[in-house]
Amino acid sequence: MSSTASADETVIGYIKTITDQTTIDESAGPIKASLGSPVHVGNVIKTDQNGAAGLTLKDNTILSIGPNTELKIEAYQFEPQQDKLQLNASLLKGTLHYISGVIAKLKPEAVTVKTPTGVIAVRGTRFLVKIEE
Repeated sequence: MSSTASADETVIGYIKTITDQTTIDESAGPIKASLGSPVHVGNVIKTDQNGAAGLTLKDNTILSIGPNTELKIEAYQFEPQQDKLQLNASLLKGTLHYISGVIAKLKPEAVTVKTPTGVIAVRGTRFLVKIEE
């Protein structure tokens, strides 16, 4: 951890599955993702035309992305004892399969996924979204 580390560099989850080329865009630039790569708030996870990746967040939310996808983690808080629960992500392009974790079960209104054409408010336990070119 560098001396320029900020509070938002807290690890919120990990890459659990990966195929082909997947990168994680961090403030310092893109890095090649691998199994076990940590994910932080502000990261953009990108796959190439054959890529796919699965992330598991600390509250057991599962985010699976397909080929040619860009997913940004905008905000994440998981401190149930302090009632600090939040997950905001933006699907910039591609596909996302979302499976709810603890945050959506405890406080469904605290979870949103933005797309270029709208916002998905999470009320169920899973959904699939695809953004056409």
